[in-house]
Amino acid sequence: MTPQPSPQAGAAVKAADRAHVFHSWSAQELIDPLAVAGAEGSYFWDYEGKRYLDFSSGLVYTNIGYQHPKVVAAIQEQAARMTTFAPAFAVEARSEAARLIAERTPGDLDKIFFTNGGADAVEHALRMARLHTGRPKVLSAYRSYHGGTQQAVNVTGDPRRWASDSGTAGVVHFWAPFPYRSRFYAENEEQECARALEHLETTIAFEGPGTIAAIILETIPGTAGIMMPPAGYLAGVREICDKYGIVFVLDEVMAGFGRTGTWFAADLYDVVPDLMTFAKGVNSGYVPLGGVAISAEIAATFAERPYPGGLTYSGHPLACAAAVATINVMAEEGVVEHAARLGGEVVEPALRELAERHPSVGEVRGTGMFWALELVKDQETREPLVPYNATGQAAAPMSAFAASAKAHGLWPFVNMNRTHVVPPCNITEAELKEGLAALDTALSVADEYTR
Repeated sequence: MTPQPSPQAGAAVKAADRAHVFHSWSAQELIDPLAVAGAEGSYFWDYEGKRYLDFSSGLVYTNIGYQHPKVVAAIQEQAARMTTFAPAFAVEARSEAARLIAERTPGDLDKIFFTNGGADAVEHALRMARLHTGRPKVLSAYRSYHGGTQQAVNVTGDPRRWASDSGTAGVVHFWAPFPYRSRFYAENEEQECARALEHLETTIAFEGPGTIAAIILETIPGTAGIMMPPAGYLAGVREICDKYGIVFVLDEVMAGFGRTGTWFAADLYDVVPDLMTFAKGVNSGYVPLGGVAISAEIAATFAERPYPGGLTYSGHPLACAAAVATINVMAEEGVVEHAARLGGEVVEPALRELAERHPSVGEVRGTGMFWALELVKDQETREPLVPYNATGQAAAPMSAFAASAKAHGLWPFVNMNRTHVVPPCNITEAELKEGLAALDTALSVADEYTR
């Protein structure tokens, strides 16, 4: 679709937004939201007619891009047939979505509890774990993000937790491995893995194994910087959970459904959790949907004992119809394989070449369509480009970088001192190279802040 400029319409949209919309994670008077006129495929555009290549996939959820015609048609068809129905009934779209998801989850995660998104999926996964074990505590990692609702934000391991941290949520944080910024003074990934597992088991010992219901980890931490776990780490966590009777929860809200070049990131590590949360890419965000994939053992806990939780819109027919269409499109069009191929053949070589030329790039890491560049002031000392949780003038280098990317038609995903490369999983090679060229230009701006 060719964008048609309509500044007057854009001004009206912007005025209504500023008058009435309360935006998340924002100081309301300090933001200037872009008025978006439309989107298609890997692009969206404003009311001035300027197009942006979306290297953020919305919020890392448009895994098949915007407005895929088969998914749009499926939503329209479902709306004409049955727009909504209560979750206590068996509905075709809901049943088929659950079947297709269960076919792709690892191990015996064959029961699907549907939610409205990722945060409430985490809420319910942790509730299930506590009820299954009869224990109160949950362990989660620093440098993590699990959602904005009460329990999900408490298990989150970044500054967004602080304002809502009740201190009584039964959450204990620990350090997961991150070789580039190791908390364990490790000299290599093998050492990092071993020391991280030792740290986790020591934390369990001092907290009391019999008090811990669950350990929750993002399979590959997303917002915090796409930190690939070293070989053996997730398997080691699985062993620790088995040793102490702790429920192992993997959060695949961001990494799932093709993002890593596999259906789920757990497939890369040959690990099966007891519970797995998902959302975002399950239907490319076209209609809100999330869920928990449940193992046979935990499902059996609630075979004759009611599970005390639910949502009015659990398994909403429109959302499930979109999921069915999305999963089928991904299978028919080879989207997962496409993401794996482009990640290995195009993205990784290009990003490593950028790292060689730009002093602001400290590290490249990722897989599939799930990559991050760690931006630094100094490659030798690894001093971050901006301080931890920087705001205002302290965050100016990242702001300048993002502004340059947008000026060159690239919409970036930035967080603290990192920029992510997370375009739609079905992006074309030509579009990908266009975005990488714009990223190259924006990194030259970041280079100006190095020393």
